[in-house]
Amino acid sequence: MTDERFWDVIEAAWAPLGDEVGAARRALTTRDPSSDAWEMAEVSLVDKALDAFLGNLAEAARDLSASELTALDRSCERLLYDIDRADVHEVTDGSDDGFLYARGFIVALGRDFYTAVAADPRVAVPDAECESMCYFFSHVHRERFGEFPDTGSGISRESCRNPEGWPG
Repeated sequence: MTDERFWDVIEAAWAPLGDEVGAARRALTTRDPSSDAWEMAEVSLVDKALDAFLGNLAEAARDLSASELTALDRSCERLLYDIDRADVHEVTDGSDDGFLYARGFIVALGRDFYTAVAADPRVAVPDAECESMCYFFSHVHRERFGEFPDTGSGISRESCRNPEGWPG
């Protein structure tokens, strides 16, 4: 399973939440990161929609096989790892756990937002978190199959574990 499938599952979970939520996600993605004049209304709307998004994601994951859930968890793990960087932390701030949850928010918002933050961390939203996203598919796997999946990746989604993201 590829990251393409991961992003398809994420987008499918956002789709039923409507145009207003979609517009707020796009506004966060396309805002000018050098401007302080961005609207907190978009953050508030997206934050309020996160529970419904996670419910939709749980519904979508309900019928997936153990191997599909493991593959989704592996993609999520790698995406979180790739943005485990000091420059992203500088914008989002937070303790080790708080930074993990901030990266969960970045992943949860979808490919466009993730890609924008990866390219320019100033696009990230300070103090925005989605703890549930960080281990979402591994928890679904454990609930359905009695154990956490082994992604076999050799990396960690925990904060400050990506040596390329924390030079020096």
